[in-house]
Amino acid sequence: MAQAMKIAIVDDEQDMRQSISQWLSLSGFETETYASAEDALKVIGPDYPGVIISDIRMPGMDGMGFLKKLMSLDSTLPVIMITGHGDVPMAVEAMRVGAYDFLEKPFNPDQLTTLAKSATHKRRLALDARALRRELGDGSTIMKKLIGASPVMSRLREDILDIGQSDGHVLIDGETGTGKTLVAHALHAVGAKAGKKFVVTSCAGQDEEECARRLFGPMDDGGAQPLVEEARGGTLVLEDIEALPMGLQARLLSWMNDQGSPAETRVVAISNLQEQGKTCEDCLRPDLFYRLAAMKITLPPLRQRGEDILMLFTRFADQFAEEYGCAAPTVSAQEAAQLLQAPWPGNIRQLINIAERAVLQSRRGTGTISSLLMSDHDDVQPVMTTEGKPLKEYVEAFERMLIDNTMRRHKGSIVGVMDELCLPRRTLNEKMAKYGLQRSDYLQ
Repeated sequence: MAQAMKIAIVDDEQDMRQSISQWLSLSGFETETYASAEDALKVIGPDYPGVIISDIRMPGMDGMGFLKKLMSLDSTLPVIMITGHGDVPMAVEAMRVGAYDFLEKPFNPDQLTTLAKSATHKRRLALDARALRRELGDGSTIMKKLIGASPVMSRLREDILDIGQSDGHVLIDGETGTGKTLVAHALHAVGAKAGKKFVVTSCAGQDEEECARRLFGPMDDGGAQPLVEEARGGTLVLEDIEALPMGLQARLLSWMNDQGSPAETRVVAISNLQEQGKTCEDCLRPDLFYRLAAMKITLPPLRQRGEDILMLFTRFADQFAEEYGCAAPTVSAQEAAQLLQAPWPGNIRQLINIAERAVLQSRRGTGTISSLLMSDHDDVQPVMTTEGKPLKEYVEAFERMLIDNTMRRHKGSIVGVMDELCLPRRTLNEKMAKYGLQRSDYLQ
């Protein structure tokens, strides 16, 4: 989950450091203080999870020197400069160098809080974008997001690894919320173009003229490139490909053909038509469809993934519980069966929403997972199943979830799990081997 943002306060005057720290702490920020720029630089690096507040006039390395050093480490790091009377020209120069903003003494504490909030928000966005870029360049990292032990997920990961290594264009389809764009990311990350541009756009919600301009140019806003140029040498992802007007389908096909073989830019088309009773083939001109569908990936709906549903629910609930600072809800055997039986029309996206709402309910001490499922499917009774399964499968799925949850709660302590579940060591070992659970995965 998101990393907590910090605020580093750098000032040689102890009273100033303490007063700023106390005020920001009362406003809900996590602070740390340093008496000099040199001390702060021992801790602050390129991925520092927060914001810097620094005085301009300090002995040794002054605020301007400190700012220039920080900008050389990470030009996106927000630095708020504090100036004394007469230092405003220097503060303006600091803004030119890269400072986020400056405050002139004496300043209003509320103004400082407002500035700190906007700066930490900007920092979080920058770090999230950086993390995403790293994931896109690291196939092993992004593949770990495609979790699940079900056979359909094992086949999906194998397909991604196989198709990712090729140069051909790809068509991805599946129901809403199954993770089609994530799979497009994974195809890019495990292939030869991993270090190149990854550009995503939707073909829906715009008229033909606007879509043509964004894809092929010319662009009105100065300096911007059409998407086919921006993605050159990398991957161009076209979401809602079925919405692409016929005239542009011909133009897209011509552009793809002009690239030769192997294609300089890979096209990954994403279709959302499965749940509408139509197929992508119905909406695309045949030559474009067959060019894209030569390599096709169809994502499995959540209801076909068996005990993956419980694994995913537990993971998401634990993440939200950490984010909200409370305990994750306990899942009863009846609720586990209902999670497995639910139709999940919204797939993973819907499961994430249910997990978050379950954590919020648990924090308040009200509601059940069953009530959340029923509110999402008013026309579906909680005991109904879309795909009948033997009782044995439900029991085994619940047993695996129970052991998994308990192992994580005890951080891999076998003794703790044995005591809580009243299981002898041999039985626990056998069940962990049966369900593919390894103690090393839980150690912290």
